[in-house]
Order: sequence, then structure tokens, then C-alpha cells
Amino acid sequence: MPKMKTHKASKKRFRVTASGKLKRRQAGKKHLLSHKTGKRKRQLRGAVVEGGKLARKYIHIMGGKA
Repeated sequence: MPKMKTHKASKKRFRVTASGKLKRRQAGKKHLLSHKTGKRKRQLRGAVVEGGKLARKYIHIMGGKA
């Protein structure tokens, strides 16, 4: 069985926390910001921590234990 390759795009976008959850940035804060309200931009500022089934899948393809 060959080694599993790391999914490099996921490796750049996500981090795995010490408790094994997935940490990511929120989408929608890169461009076209002039028409978005200040409240909306503030709420997009923080990182999101996820621990569901999809998070386990991404951790696995990044080479972590899921």
C-alpha cells in the first residue's frame, strides 16, 4: 500500500487544534468589502472551530489522525 499524499490546499487553509478540531477562517472577507456592512465584516473577522464529520475528513486528508 503506497503512502497517502497530503492535500496541500487544505494544509494551507486549515489548522488542527490540540483537541483535534479543525480551525479555519470565514469566507467572504477578501474583496468586494465596500458594500458589506461593518457588522457583517466584524462577524467574519474571527476564526471558526469545527469538530463535525467534515472536519474529521479534512484532518484525515491533511495527514492527521481522524
